[in-house]
Amino acid sequence: MAGLEVEEVHDPIAALAPFTVAKIVSAERHPNADRLQVCQVETVDGLKEIVCGAPNARAGLTTIYAPIGAYVPGLGVTLVEKPVRGVVSNGMLCSGAELELPDESDGILELSDDLQVGQPAAGVFGAEPVIDFEVTPNRPDWLGVAGIARDLAAAGLGKLTTPEIAPVAGAFDSPVSVTLEAPELCPVFAGRVIRGVQNGPSPEWLQQRLTAIGLRPINRLVDITNLISYDRARPLHVYDLASLSGDGIVVRAGRGAADQMEALDGKTYAPGAADCVIADDGGQRAIGLGGVMGGVSTGCSDETVDVFVESAWFDPIVTAQTGRSLGASSDAQYRFARGVDTASVVPGLELATQLILDLCGGEPSTVTVAGQAPAAPAAFAFDPAYVKRLSGMDLGEDRIFEILFALGFTVMRGSPWSVTPPSWRRDVEGPADLVEEVARIEGYAALPDAPLPPVAPAPGGVLSSRQARVRTARRALAALGYAEAVTWSFTKQSIAALFGGGDERLVLENPIAADLDCMRPSALPNLIQAAARNAARGHADVALFEIGPIYLDDQPNGQRTVIAGPGGAARRPPLGRGGGRPPVCTEGAT
Repeated sequence: MAGLEVEEVHDPIAALAPFTVAKIVSAERHPNADRLQVCQVETVDGLKEIVCGAPNARAGLTTIYAPIGAYVPGLGVTLVEKPVRGVVSNGMLCSGAELELPDESDGILELSDDLQVGQPAAGVFGAEPVIDFEVTPNRPDWLGVAGIARDLAAAGLGKLTTPEIAPVAGAFDSPVSVTLEAPELCPVFAGRVIRGVQNGPSPEWLQQRLTAIGLRPINRLVDITNLISYDRARPLHVYDLASLSGDGIVVRAGRGAADQMEALDGKTYAPGAADCVIADDGGQRAIGLGGVMGGVSTGCSDETVDVFVESAWFDPIVTAQTGRSLGASSDAQYRFARGVDTASVVPGLELATQLILDLCGGEPSTVTVAGQAPAAPAAFAFDPAYVKRLSGMDLGEDRIFEILFALGFTVMRGSPWSVTPPSWRRDVEGPADLVEEVARIEGYAALPDAPLPPVAPAPGGVLSSRQARVRTARRALAALGYAEAVTWSFTKQSIAALFGGGDERLVLENPIAADLDCMRPSALPNLIQAAARNAARGHADVALFEIGPIYLDDQPNGQRTVIAGPGGAARRPPLGRGGGRPPVCTEGAT
């Protein structure tokens, strides 16, 4: 109801509800199979005998138990009690794949011995429900959890607790300079060096968060940038400083084949002059597609020690066109093409710095900023009474102020108010947009309803005299067995000349077809041709009529509405009380 469309809710807690922690008491070889073991397992349901084929099943191992009747998502089956090579298995010991968890081992899960038997699996793996939102193009701030949280808090679903970003002091000057050769493609580019980092696998909490939303954890540095991209809608990129050539980053336009580079998605791209390129070696070597993705040549690995962290703002239209022309897509491209918060360049870099220091250690340099971010949205006048005039909602000024303030707008009360949209809401351009914001947060259910006022019927008839004659004629001809045809108001110029037309003034400059190049002087040519087409298909006795315009000249009064009808050659419907046959061709004005 606040405008956020929920695409899907995935609740792994419900899927993991039947599964609990268990401990293997003993494991002996199956009497009828060398690769199977018969395990005595302490479970939430007591001691159970379970047949297991995992190579790592052993006495004392803490793992996950699935009882009879549980649905195993990774296998797509529901467990039933049945013998395995003559021994009944009273449940199952689970691997990570069988629970759809990011575990690449071949055997069953090996958990900490500190876990208690019977503890729910959902709590062990930190499973949480995931809500998938369908984000409209005008709300790029909703591409970050913080933006969604802000709107939900404004709607009264909780209190906004997004922490402020504190700047991190630099210990030395950044040895990497930044040069903007194409500010129209990238108006502002910020970065800093962090030396002495220790890369490697991310902590479990970070891996769980990324895995929950379908991202594969890679390493701490990359995972931090992915986390910030989804948390704050702020894409970032980290370069391995040792792989950079020269001592500077150059942001410029592409040079086609000369800039051919292998990107992190494994594909090779050749950005053109309309694409933004990140280059090193004095601007000679392309190392990234601006706003899209970086290159393999400067990617970070577990051996990375010193890094350069990039936080920039790329033009949305340029980024969108780059994605289409090169066929390149990424989470960063998706966000930059819709418009990232222009004021998040340096704060995003500071947030990434703090997370890198927390998880990887290291020492940061000062921040280098090249260029200038686009101007913030301008303030405009707003009369709070406009909310009622436009929406009908009768809200007090304090409530209107509360909603706008909660959404991040700067409001200066006066007569009228002066309202400045936040940097992440460039879609708000005037008072009507503010009314929409107030209405959706207050709730569309609060919109007043009232019956429409009665409208007196129009005096006199609804149809004009000409329209009435047309309707009478149409009904009369239909009652006599004629079928109404609707044909083009054009015909071929040579045909129009046979019926008294074909004037050069009535010839079309851009006809839809070569044989429809002139306004028709009569409806009969088209009807005769229609009758001929019917006759050629075995319907020689068809009776057609048409009511439509003809054009005698190019003046406004040169247009007439006529009724025309060629009679069939074999069988014609009777006309009038006398039962006479219709003439072959007739045409008359209404």
